[in-house]
Amino acid sequence: METATRATPEFTATLTAAQAALLDLGAEHSVLAAAIEAAESVAALTQDIDLAVATALHWTRVSGSVREPTAQETRLNANALQLATELARLGQLHLPANWAAKRALNGQQAETVRKMLLAVAADPRLVVARLAEQLVWLRHARELAEPERQRLALETREILAPLANRLGVWNLKWELEDLAFRYLEPEEYHRIAHAISERRVDRERYIQSVCALLERELRQAGVMSVIYGRPKHIYSIARKMQRKHVGFEQLFDVRAVRIVVESIADCYAALGVVHGLWHYLPGEFDDYIATPKGNEYRSIHTAVIGPEGKSLEVQIRSRAMHEQAEFGVAAHWRYKEGGTRDAGYERKIEWVRRVLDPTQSADLDGDPIERLKLELFADRIYAMTPRGEVVDLPRGATPLDFAYHVHTDLGHRCRGAKINGRIVPLNQPLANGQVVEIITGKQAAPSRDWLSPEQGFLAAARSRAKVRSWFRRVDQSSHLASGRESLERELARAGVGNELIAPLVRELRADSAEDLLRLIGEGEISTSALTQAIARARSPVAEPLAVRARRQPRAGRSPVAIEGVGDLPITMARCCGPVPPEAIAGYLTLGRGVTIHRARCASLLRMRALKPERVLAVEWTMDADRVLPVRIRVEAFDRRGLLRDVSDVMALEKLSIEGVNSDTDPHDRIATIVMRTAVRDHEQLGRVLQRLGAVPNVLRAQRLT
Repeated sequence: METATRATPEFTATLTAAQAALLDLGAEHSVLAAAIEAAESVAALTQDIDLAVATALHWTRVSGSVREPTAQETRLNANALQLATELARLGQLHLPANWAAKRALNGQQAETVRKMLLAVAADPRLVVARLAEQLVWLRHARELAEPERQRLALETREILAPLANRLGVWNLKWELEDLAFRYLEPEEYHRIAHAISERRVDRERYIQSVCALLERELRQAGVMSVIYGRPKHIYSIARKMQRKHVGFEQLFDVRAVRIVVESIADCYAALGVVHGLWHYLPGEFDDYIATPKGNEYRSIHTAVIGPEGKSLEVQIRSRAMHEQAEFGVAAHWRYKEGGTRDAGYERKIEWVRRVLDPTQSADLDGDPIERLKLELFADRIYAMTPRGEVVDLPRGATPLDFAYHVHTDLGHRCRGAKINGRIVPLNQPLANGQVVEIITGKQAAPSRDWLSPEQGFLAAARSRAKVRSWFRRVDQSSHLASGRESLERELARAGVGNELIAPLVRELRADSAEDLLRLIGEGEISTSALTQAIARARSPVAEPLAVRARRQPRAGRSPVAIEGVGDLPITMARCCGPVPPEAIAGYLTLGRGVTIHRARCASLLRMRALKPERVLAVEWTMDADRVLPVRIRVEAFDRRGLLRDVSDVMALEKLSIEGVNSDTDPHDRIATIVMRTAVRDHEQLGRVLQRLGAVPNVLRAQRLT
């Protein structure tokens, strides 16, 4: 986004009025001058007058030189006032409070801060305003104390300049990097600046003359083109010298131009024009069109001796190649910065760049800002510790998830939490930009209630695993005692006694009664799972154990055995969709054989009340060759590739999807997928639901009855 616009009369008038209003509110002239400098930079990049005024207002607020206007005296646009408030939220994101001079910032933490800046911003153009403010701070950094200047420069180099690079705000990115380099490594900066022996303005004038000459020659050759040019900035030169282990005199791209044409044939025609104008440097020619890079980057690179005998790099690519390099997998910032790929984050960066670029945002459907708010960063939450460190969490995360993410021991000792200074419940979902403070006890004492999905204490599977691990490590006798206490409490609530323990051992697939108590005590069997098992075990159609022992399962391929009845057609009820090993009962129909229902099916209970003689005792034969139909519902934040990932889970379980229906709510972007499939038993169904719940962006996966 290399935009630079001339100030319009409307902008000049608006900014003049804003200056007068800020002076009335007590702004100092020196502070106001810097504020207007930042506002003009924002206007040149975004062409947004309200955002420019908001930047000036925010600057004067941060300096403490203005008071808040009353409703009667404000002459500032209401939208500008709101944007200034939003911008203040971004201004709070800095280096961690414990940072010290000469200490580099952790790369992962810097990356998380960059993600948080985009997630917290209500409008991505606010991020550009934040970058413009940082640039003005750096321009005036000589007036700051050395530690503060170092902190500002490091914050720029580690966090904000890479973000400007990713967003394509090149003019800001180059100056931010050079100024930060000047304050962090002054000797190296001045050495390279002396080696260049040209002022930047002279290099820019040289590039402009080269671009004009190339445009004229290409037009005469019948090649339609767009030409960009830039003098390489000092920090970029330093990095390239360091990366290639070469001296300044071995660099041939200190000055560079890029030619964008319509087709591959035009690329080679443009190359002929370039080599016809100037002598090329042997060994400096690369044809990445014929042989693309590993990241699919395609272009022609050549170096020549240009006008005045100065070396010049020329890149030639088609419009499609340029789009791929800027927004596709070959995007410039990826291969420059390296590191592991985050496909979801890269897609979000691409979206923001398109919104910020006027030539790209015009092609987006609807209001791109509103769509951005709905789609981007909807799956992540970025909260901060009191020391300013940013924590990346899944959407729906709670203060307890936050504690376990910071450190396992902090989660174990968590007793309460504060959000922005106010005490909140441990199961309250977090929002972007909140400051979370964990209140701890001296001893680790997780609660088994934290593992209950219904109570909503933990949204992250990683946090739940840490709690389960803690319970596994405590004394075995404590497991048994705690499990016995939980089991007796749930049995008492259900109004039954210890006679149900043996059926529960089989129902929950424990090895023995003691093993059942251990599993409950360790949290492997949750309270909700135990309650459901008790309900199934005490079903009114459950037969006495002696009767079940006497009855033999029928041979054959029928999924159920019916006591005292010969071969009859079997139909699985659609109303409840029974699956092994759930308690079941049969209902004898007229002309359609026996319909199999879940024992607690509401339809079966109504029919039992009318014709009890038609209800038959049945049990599963557990025939491994039979499968039973079920319907599964998945709810998730919509994203590209969601249905494919859900299908991959089904394929992993070797299940065929017999029917699927998908619908997305346009307001909250929640996608609902309903699938018809067939499973062997309840264990396989549970495993499928668990895997579906672990798919990124999925909120819940459940069986429909």
